[in-house]
Amino acid sequence: MSSRLLVSVPDETLRASLGELPPGVEIVTWDLSGPAPTPSIDIVVVPYMRAAQVMERLRDVSTRLIQSQSIGYDGVAEILPPGRVFANAASVHEASTAEFTVALILAAQRGIADFVRAADKGLWAPTFHESLADRTVLLVGYGGVARAVEARLEPFEVTIVRVAHTARDDERGPIHAVSSLPTLLPEADIVVVAVPLTDETTHLVDRTFLSHMRDASLLVNVARGRVADTDALVNEARSGRLRLALDVVDPEPLPPDHPLFALDNVLISPHVGGVTSAMRPRMARLLERQITRMLDGEEPVNVVLRS
Repeated sequence: MSSRLLVSVPDETLRASLGELPPGVEIVTWDLSGPAPTPSIDIVVVPYMRAAQVMERLRDVSTRLIQSQSIGYDGVAEILPPGRVFANAASVHEASTAEFTVALILAAQRGIADFVRAADKGLWAPTFHESLADRTVLLVGYGGVARAVEARLEPFEVTIVRVAHTARDDERGPIHAVSSLPTLLPEADIVVVAVPLTDETTHLVDRTFLSHMRDASLLVNVARGRVADTDALVNEARSGRLRLALDVVDPEPLPPDHPLFALDNVLISPHVGGVTSAMRPRMARLLERQITRMLDGEEPVNVVLRS
């Protein structure tokens, strides 16, 4: 058990969001763009969405915990300095990402983008669109984000089918294995991809995956851009057979002349699923929890890597 703890945060906003901390906790601001304020820091919170880019700055700094502000941690294991403990930000972004996922689904199903484009031209253009009610939604990846999406979709009177790495059952029923996708995809009206990016899931959504989706169905990607093969997405969207709603793309950002921008059956948002007013207080609560646990001699939560 330790009576003192030095914690670095990357910005004053997060520092100001922290509640009253136990005695012995010192907070310093360090965004990792310059030299460390001290050679030893107990908890280092890295800047949002930049964990992989700034990891080299920690090579000469002694740490007990490196705390990310993102759920995903692809690319970190390869550059994490030796002897480090790395925790992700599970519990911080699930609610916001889930509500944004539902927003993308509703916008695509109800033609919101079409109406906005028409209004920009001063046109009154009512058209028929599919409902969300009575649709079958396939959740590919069943982690925290997908569970939050499921909870928010249930009031919309949909049928939800769940897929994870391995098959199992829980109190809600069956969770199918990824190997079942060829038989599940043709039955889905909406496919939500929320898997972590790993070697196994890179280009999971490829030409074969998309070919199994039924005509006019909707693919929603809130995972990582490289989970999908961009060329395959472009080909299917150009044909008009499928609709896409993408909060993540490959590359990010897309170049201004990228063909996905020009297609009316594609909704693109700039990787903002978790970027809301809910992030900062939830990140502060997670950091407060890590501080308390480490002061009490307990293991931190959300540890995903040990080098």
